[in-house]
Amino acid sequence: MAFAIELARKLKGQTSPNPTVGAVVVKDGEIIGMGAHLKAGGPHAEVNALRMAEEKAKGATVYVTLEPCSHFGKTPPCSNLLIEKGVARVVIASTDPNPLVAGQGIKRLENAGIKVEVGLLREGAEALNEEFFHFIKTKQPYVTVKAATSMDGKIATSTGESKWITSEEARMDVHRLRHNHDAILVGIGTILKDNPSLTTRLPEGGKHPLRIILDTHLRTPIDSKVVTDQLAETWIITGRPDEKRVELFRSTGVRIIETGEERPALAPLLQLLGEEHITSLLVEGGGEVNGSFIREGLVDQLILYLAPKVIGGGSESPSPIGGAGFLKMADVMELEFKSFERIGPDIKIVAIPKKENL
Repeated sequence: MAFAIELARKLKGQTSPNPTVGAVVVKDGEIIGMGAHLKAGGPHAEVNALRMAEEKAKGATVYVTLEPCSHFGKTPPCSNLLIEKGVARVVIASTDPNPLVAGQGIKRLENAGIKVEVGLLREGAEALNEEFFHFIKTKQPYVTVKAATSMDGKIATSTGESKWITSEEARMDVHRLRHNHDAILVGIGTILKDNPSLTTRLPEGGKHPLRIILDTHLRTPIDSKVVTDQLAETWIITGRPDEKRVELFRSTGVRIIETGEERPALAPLLQLLGEEHITSLLVEGGGEVNGSFIREGLVDQLILYLAPKVIGGGSESPSPIGGAGFLKMADVMELEFKSFERIGPDIKIVAIPKKENL
């Protein structure tokens, strides 16, 4: 099962809006088939593993990280294939919360006389698909706010210089985060200041996320990289912009979403993203954008890269969470630490809101 989880982990970021799944077929103490779900619409992990096992699959044990599907979608039910191949036993790490599956795959296997065991390495398997599980339950994307700061909590000097606070190793880890997310969001301030590409740049390549810009007055330069490079789809969320300027952007392929509001509301935006099957959102905004997500309680995970540097500068040097903040300690967002990791000279801290905050 650990091997199946590792197979799935290597494909994380490629299968959305489907979950990440790995499968291993074992017979007489030997692995005779292995596979992972490669992309949405393609064969599922069990199919790839059984194809490798061929006729040897009869009487074998299949280890799979997620409950086999029992419904017809873009591919036939995997539970049917397991029955057809005559496997003797299926060991499942995690059940599938999708109402189209939700125990039906297990029931179908058991009704066919196949021995089913559930829960082996459940925690590791569920961690692979926390975004998918969240999306299935809420119909909205899993939101991760990412920030990089100095030891004294600054994201730039008093002059606005921020390249680079963290190391090359930490910045490469951020590109892995981008690869694993469906969409990335920034505010107009980031676009005007840095003219970023907001793409994934890994040595082995990677998936470029959908790029979302919060830009109330449609100030994004028409020659900015997110408009001109054509490397990924770009959406601009705006208020009441000039119609001629809207048409100019649309002629470049950029999707303009007009809210009619002076300041685009975040909760309706997440609802829209869910309707568009965006299962995960990486927020890489400045202090104001990050602060808005936190104040509205729309954060599912916070990732902080902490560099061994001191910038100083008091209030003139910006911090990762801006805005007015919480006025009372009773209202602040309390977090639980999930993990700490040394990346180059920096420390990566992952935390999630305490359940009572949700």
